[in-house]
Amino acid sequence: QVQLVESGGGLVQAGGSLRLSCAASGSIFSINVMGWFRQAPGKEREFVARIRWTDASTYYADSVKGRFTISRDNAKNTVYLQMSSLKPEDTAAYYCAARRLMRVEYDYWGQGTQVSVSS
Repeated sequence: QVQLVESGGGLVQAGGSLRLSCAASGSIFSINVMGWFRQAPGKEREFVARIRWTDASTYYADSVKGRFTISRDNAKNTVYLQMSSLKPEDTAAYYCAARRLMRVEYDYWGQGTQVSVSS
């Protein structure tokens, strides 16, 4: 089992920045990919970004490309999402997720952290 705990959400004005953190514990060795997702009220959950644990390769949704940066600290078993140039449409609950090797779906999810961007 893997436990994921997000932190760093909050209220920020449009154009501002926030950094989310996701601390992983448990069977860390089984993780291949870590990702961030978000879900706004009344909308479906959407993919934001992901990072491969081994080589730190990254992939972003078009809506956040150039504004968000995902990174990881292996020593701390932590993944970060640096969010800049925030827009009101970025307002959502942000979730960290982990995927094991050879898996298509994400296996583990955090409890979420709220990000609210005011105009």
